[in-house]
Amino acid sequence: MSTQKRIVITGGSGFIGAHFCHQLKARGDEVIILDLIEPSSDIPHDRFVQGDIRDEAAVREAFDGCDEILHMAAAHHDFGIDEQTYFDVNEDGLRVMTGVMDELGVRRIIFYSTVAVYGNATPPLHEETSPQPESFYGKSKLAGEKVLEAWVQQGDDRRCLVIRPTVTYGTNNFANMYSLLRQIDKGRFFFASGSTNIKSLSYIENIADATIFLMDKNDLSAFEIFNYIDKPDLTSVEIAETCYKSLGKKIPRLRIPLWILLLGAIPFDIVIALTGKNLPVSTPRIKKLFVEQTKFEAQKIIDAGFTAKASVRQGIERTATWYMNKGKHESAQWHQPPAEVVRK
Repeated sequence: MSTQKRIVITGGSGFIGAHFCHQLKARGDEVIILDLIEPSSDIPHDRFVQGDIRDEAAVREAFDGCDEILHMAAAHHDFGIDEQTYFDVNEDGLRVMTGVMDELGVRRIIFYSTVAVYGNATPPLHEETSPQPESFYGKSKLAGEKVLEAWVQQGDDRRCLVIRPTVTYGTNNFANMYSLLRQIDKGRFFFASGSTNIKSLSYIENIADATIFLMDKNDLSAFEIFNYIDKPDLTSVEIAETCYKSLGKKIPRLRIPLWILLLGAIPFDIVIALTGKNLPVSTPRIKKLFVEQTKFEAQKIIDAGFTAKASVRQGIERTATWYMNKGKHESAQWHQPPAEVVRK
């Protein structure tokens, strides 16, 4: 049983951070949120500091007197963020944070990285695999890991737990799984024939449980990395079929050749190129869903003793229930970090 802690959650107003606020408050921890966006009224917390992780004054105000940092704030959307902003937030922001941590004597941080650090690496993609990130997001997150690894190597009881999650979904999230459920619900989804690619997923309640499980372990190394993926994996077709069933809809038998789907995406690609809008249909999105395989390993956390409470199918079912009861009636709001530092 853990003792009560004072924990700062950067990005605590967001999807993943909000779930941690609920779980940590439920077990008696004191929660401080550091975020540019004010948390909604249903996110439990003890104090809110509105600020940028690149702003030393805001970070100092939030971190003063805390025991541990749960670092979620990031530049992470795959649309509309330039290369420099990724590195300003995901790498340089951590330099600011670790500097303030040293000043205040804070010695523990949990960093949410990403499986995108693996990039073009050769499978199996586990924690010992050498990262080869392709995207600015993956490269900047790996740079952030390196900042923390160097910080831990200074000694003095510094400790860092790195979590590399795959696509994370669940209630109150308006990204990948929500988009799939919405397309199916509106009759706008089509299966590609011959698709067998695996898509590793992580359900929000499972990954929150797993992270807290690891936070409470005392036998980890000073710098430790864990992938988080719910097992067993499903194929993209199995994921879509589970969505259909969870929404109470009949699974269509029609399968359309991939080349036809890609041809149909061209007009959307043109609109995106001309307007800069982020549309739900595009050539990269179709390839990501039906062609690209994103299979990652998670044996290390299983060996550490963690068991997820919900299967992938159960997670999808719960998310679909939320979508039908609430999510479909709400509008997604995306908050991207500004290129310039927001100072107090």
